[in-house]
Amino acid sequence: MSDMKQQDQHDALFADFAKAVNLPAGQLERWLETERSRNVGRHKGQRESHGHAAGRRIVKLLRTPRADFTADDLVHMRKAIHHIDRQLKRRPRGDISETDWRFALMNWGHDPQR
Repeated sequence: MSDMKQQDQHDALFADFAKAVNLPAGQLERWLETERSRNVGRHKGQRESHGHAAGRRIVKLLRTPRADFTADDLVHMRKAIHHIDRQLKRRPRGDISETDWRFALMNWGHDPQR
């Protein structure tokens, strides 16, 4: 693959990530410290939910200079984009303000009410 084509793909990935992850790093980090964040999606006996761990990683990505991203970081970005997209298609009816659906998305850095 040419360097130009790869750069275009990276630019598109970063743009998609910026659209999907609509919480700034500081706000996401504060959310992840809350009880609601820690409890949503966590199963009995599980130390941390998958979404909560993903959110901690997303905070790091948001604070990482683009030039320092690794191939693994790019994989996690794609994973976050696809996860957020899938969950948005499952939006429950009615007021979502206090729903586990919204809180789980927020763990991934996306607040559907923004």
